[in-house]
Amino acid sequence: MTKKKSLAPPDFESAIKELESLVARMEQGDISLEESLACFERGIGLTRACQQSLKDAEQKVQILIEKNGQEELRPFDQTQGDSLTSSPGGTESNET
Repeated sequence: MTKKKSLAPPDFESAIKELESLVARMEQGDISLEESLACFERGIGLTRACQQSLKDAEQKVQILIEKNGQEELRPFDQTQGDSLTSSPGGTESNET
């Protein structure tokens, strides 16, 4: 048997890439109805795997936040970078 069938779900990034490939293939419209249905079925499975991965990641984040004693969730602000200790305004005050 040359085709290896894995029982473990693909990692998130692999699943997204495969989904993009399936969508592109189906959008071209040059595959049979049977192939389209097979692609659709595979896409549903990949979507569910991605949703589960995102749910698991969200739960891990929630656990980490609760461990650190922070109960209030704040929206992610990319402008502050990776620093968790920066001041809320992001600037230093030069009071004299």
